[in-house]
Amino acid sequence: MLWLDGSDLRKEPQIERKRLLKDPIEEHDLKEPVLYNEHHEGDRQALFAAASKLNYEGIVSKRVDAPYRSDRVEAWQKIKVVQKGKFPVVGFIKDPSGVAALYLGKKEGKDLVYMGKVGTGWSRTTSAQIRKALDTVVSPKQKLTKTIRKPKATWVEPNFYADIEYRDITSEGLLRASSFKGLSKGTRRS
Repeated sequence: MLWLDGSDLRKEPQIERKRLLKDPIEEHDLKEPVLYNEHHEGDRQALFAAASKLNYEGIVSKRVDAPYRSDRVEAWQKIKVVQKGKFPVVGFIKDPSGVAALYLGKKEGKDLVYMGKVGTGWSRTTSAQIRKALDTVVSPKQKLTKTIRKPKATWVEPNFYADIEYRDITSEGLLRASSFKGLSKGTRRS
């Protein structure tokens, strides 16, 4: 709430502006997409753990005593939930000294489904090591249950697993904001 009945509220603390916002929302019986979130104080770790369990992207918070500012300020904090998984590598995109990206899959019963690609999280040295390992399992065709079109792909047997950190899985079933953390051979955990 920045203005109320002609009064400029921008210098008021965030907690007061929020309190003033609740009445008009209730008075006009506003429904989604307008939502009023109660103020929460206390154990930040417990709140973050609860957000993670609910598969929230993260938590956005603001200092209760902060006035309104239209630009980026330290009073706002955005803490993202990071998920981790181990996904079979089903292909890669070559670059001159290693890999530019890895194509990832996931076992669903007997099916191997496409989960997207990862193109960040490795050094030049690690990229070359990944390429050396994957060159040993190159396949003439992809091993995914449902074929996907990726003209630059070099397909591989899904014998290597990538440790991946990611923010979420999209409605299309693809990893979002993924980052490579390691490569191993063998057991599946995703």
